Amino acid sequence: MAGFDRGLLGRRFGRAADRYAAVAALQREVESRLLEGLERMTIEPVVVLDVGSGPGRATGVLRKRFRSAQVIALDIAIPMLRQARRQGSWWHPVSAVCADAGALPLADGSVDLLFSSLCLQWLDDVPATLAEFRRVLRPGGLMLVTTFGPDTLGELRDAWVAGDARAHVSAFAPMAAVGDALMAQGFRDPVLDRDVFTLSYAALDDLIGELRAIGANNARRDRSRALTGKSAWRRMRSAYDAMRDVDGRYPATYEVIYVQAVAPDPGQPRRGAAGEIATIPVSSIRRRPSR
Repeated sequence: MAGFDRGLLGRRFGRAADRYAAVAALQREVESRLLEGLERMTIEPVVVLDVGSGPGRATGVLRKRFRSAQVIALDIAIPMLRQARRQGSWWHPVSAVCADAGALPLADGSVDLLFSSLCLQWLDDVPATLAEFRRVLRPGGLMLVTTFGPDTLGELRDAWVAGDARAHVSAFAPMAAVGDALMAQGFRDPVLDRDVFTLSYAALDDLIGELRAIGANNARRDRSRALTGKSAWRRMRSAYDAMRDVDGRYPATYEVIYVQAVAPDPGQPRRGAAGEIATIPVSSIRRRPSR
């Protein structure tokens, strides 16, 4: 799977900071559903970390829910963190940390609750990132994560196949791979689930404009640096036209994977390259209860 241009991602999300909250309707819905997982929190957290906080909507909810905790918003884009800090107050401030989610500048075992909504898909190495999440979580700490699955923007990906041979749409890890990575890191009581959302747009430019507005357009390292030719755009648009629904609208599918898990006790083994030593059986992975 192609990796991402980290510098480009940071710049794009930074430019999107002022309008992100107004445009990102799907992201708000997914974030709200993930926040329901706070019901599994059995202790009062001392440190709460929002990884990939964006403008900080969830950060604000976490701050209000856990008023005695230190709440940290972490994001790759400084303009996003400026927005997130506004979720705090003089009495209950939000700490802002600019860093990459794959290399958290926090001490081992220092976080009680790690929350991360739709950030994991922007990391090149999902297993390594989950290992980093395990490192900073205290034993018994709760991890709540969402990420996009491989069916996300499948229509746009298929349409671009007709356009040209270049990479235009990001590829995302499937739920099975995320589950394997959880097991490899020894997380306890994992619960995985998925939702499939199909949004529709009156015009294809509305979809493309939305992706650009939230900074989520193509950031693959193997993307072409040259401008896409008009003929390639025409072929892509023609292919997408054939996918319109009965109302003439353009569908866009998003597969969302939900992850809830508890950080293991000290000494819990991990699965390494030398062999499989994880102690969590596949049968222990439960589905999130239906609403």
